Amino acid sequence: MMRWWNNEAYMKKKAEAEPQEEIGGDDDQQSEKVTYFDEGIYDKVVRTWVFRVRAEVARGEVVCVTGNCDILGNWKHNKVLVLTQEKDDESDEEGNESVWYAKVDIPLKRDINYRYVICLIVEPDGSKITDRHFIVRRWETNREPRALLKKVHQPADEEIETMGFYDNKERIDRGWLTTETAVQLKLFNSNLNIWKSKLKGKPMNIKITLINLSRANSISQEVNQADECLSLETMDLSDKIDNWPVIEIAVLNQRERQFKLQEQFGRPFKDDEFMVFQILVLHLETNGILLDFYIPTENRREDEPPYHAGFSYILPSAMKYSEGQIVVPITSVRHRPIGEITLEYLVVKPTVHYTCDLSYSLHKQWKETWHGLDVGHRGAGGSFRGDIKQCAEVRENTIASLKSAASHGADFVEFDVQLSRDLVPVLYHDFYVAIALRRKTQITAEEMIQLPVKDLSLEQLQRLKDLSEPPTASKVLHFRGNDEPPDDTLYHVGEFNNQSKYSDEHLEEHQPFPTLQQALEILDPSVGFNVEIKWTMQLKDGTYELYHPFDLNLYLDTVLEVVLKHARTRNIIFSCFHPDICSMIRLKQNRYPVMFLTQGITDKYPAYHDPRCQNVPMAVHYAVNMDILGINVHSEELLRDSSQIALVKRAGLVLFCWGDDNNDTETIKHLKDLGIHAVIYDKIDQRCSKEVKESIFRLEARESERIQIRAAAERASVDEYLHPTPERQNSTEAKQNFMMEAAAKNETMSFPSQISLWTEDGLGHASS
Repeated sequence: MMRWWNNEAYMKKKAEAEPQEEIGGDDDQQSEKVTYFDEGIYDKVVRTWVFRVRAEVARGEVVCVTGNCDILGNWKHNKVLVLTQEKDDESDEEGNESVWYAKVDIPLKRDINYRYVICLIVEPDGSKITDRHFIVRRWETNREPRALLKKVHQPADEEIETMGFYDNKERIDRGWLTTETAVQLKLFNSNLNIWKSKLKGKPMNIKITLINLSRANSISQEVNQADECLSLETMDLSDKIDNWPVIEIAVLNQRERQFKLQEQFGRPFKDDEFMVFQILVLHLETNGILLDFYIPTENRREDEPPYHAGFSYILPSAMKYSEGQIVVPITSVRHRPIGEITLEYLVVKPTVHYTCDLSYSLHKQWKETWHGLDVGHRGAGGSFRGDIKQCAEVRENTIASLKSAASHGADFVEFDVQLSRDLVPVLYHDFYVAIALRRKTQITAEEMIQLPVKDLSLEQLQRLKDLSEPPTASKVLHFRGNDEPPDDTLYHVGEFNNQSKYSDEHLEEHQPFPTLQQALEILDPSVGFNVEIKWTMQLKDGTYELYHPFDLNLYLDTVLEVVLKHARTRNIIFSCFHPDICSMIRLKQNRYPVMFLTQGITDKYPAYHDPRCQNVPMAVHYAVNMDILGINVHSEELLRDSSQIALVKRAGLVLFCWGDDNNDTETIKHLKDLGIHAVIYDKIDQRCSKEVKESIFRLEARESERIQIRAAAERASVDEYLHPTPERQNSTEAKQNFMMEAAAKNETMSFPSQISLWTEDGLGHASS
């Protein structure tokens, strides 16, 4: 049914039917005079508006405004309107608040939505940088943008706005990668080794500087002329730009866990700390990384630099992959080796085929009413456990399993995603499948080999079907050929010892390896998705869960592009046990939230190499450091020490929990009573305690729908085009209205539906 309050044809023709008014008056208001444009029906008539905002900026940063009209850039990060700093507020000191403004003409006859953004602008340099780049440093991410209602003119006494604060809420978040590359260098586990005896045991400051290799000759000349005990930091290099490239540092402790710019001579490193440097740069391949090592001297003057013990260089050729480890020597200023440093690096590039805009962000949005949510583990539950009674009735990570969980009240369904050999995201938990070399009724473990899922194409994976008469030892799966099945027979790794037989496995929705796109398109959009990214982890003993995986940037870009293009209004949360994956997802997009999965301290699973994975406090520090939504904790930790729940919440984080302990109705209730935001568990069809088996998002959407219908009815009761006065019924305007309604019947809606089960706002994103 066509809804007049949301029909594009109706709105356009209504705007055309309105008389074109001129706004004039006193001489001091002549700037309000209407100007006509040809850019669209809504933008023909404009009003003058002065945007003024108070913001705290660092050196080199500028304040901008973006919005839903051409002059404000239509939410594009590289089309924002740059504001001007008021002269009275100009200051060279960082951290001071200043007032920024711009006077522009904006459309009069439609509502204008806008947000303030703090950017770094990198100008072309005549060589490698050919375009102007806008680096989003911070921006307003309140759920709804600021709004200027149509036909409203700016009052003379308009107050100065405050960056990030409006509607009695405050939200400013860090930006994401648009055209720049992020490099993280991580130092931990006593990986700074000094051999020179007189320097051992002394505090060693580390400072990172980026060197433009294309200007190496000019730099080397300056180095030769410099005092040998000083670093490049003490020189005034001509190619330095205020705060670009950006180099920040964080240490994962209570006081220093948020990124900040480096001190002039760096920060000391201690063996029990986790230190991370983050570099933002446009062309990594033309930049080298210089590490300077300083030792503070006792009783030195304030203007006296510390002792420069040595330096190291990292060339871009040392970082060929998205992640890895670098070991470089530390050389004294007299070019003698005095030690070595081991760094783990991460290179994060922006997504290739999808660019997020500034219209909205859900990556830190969590309503107060969202607590004690029910999350279906792998859909309706895990299928391959030692105890058959604990297995779900439907095969895990299938469309049927996800549908079953949704129909039994799941607010989110959690599932695992990895790539097939031909780069298609599929739902599957294990890294391996087991293959039998021959088809026969009785198969022993010795007759099977394991193959990584990443080495099989989507076609091969989806030809993995049930035998009509499986042997009693297990449920056997095999490749179906075009005519005859081949000899090879495949198993789920955990399936070999499982005696269960699932019903309806001949149906397509019960088959393993559905694609992520299928899940997004088939499942009811009112159920949220907790997408766990599968990626190999290094264990504490140095081994890996999987060897020779895909390139990490390619891997994540492939998954993210599917979600960004097909998620539509669905609530999405990404999660992963690997903290670097969480960091990359956070940096590559601004739409969806990320949660860090942590197993913490447990004897049930082998410990991981990365200290960020080893306990809840470190997980909290990391989550705050990377500005992600929250953490997903192994329930064993919370049941052992419930005070950690308060630790997480004090940091402003959302808390989920997972684990076998959750597979008990009383434990689920206890965890919810402790204040957990969501509990992930198996067999949700039996353990969900909801009276109404619907997701919280469906219930909220239904209530939102009722509110919008009432509001639409109220607007209709006073709309002069639906209820014209007698004087206007015979007017030309009335005839235009008749033609408008006739046209509306023949046009399809191109605006997002405002009255739908999963409501959207005018920006095309969920309002619930």
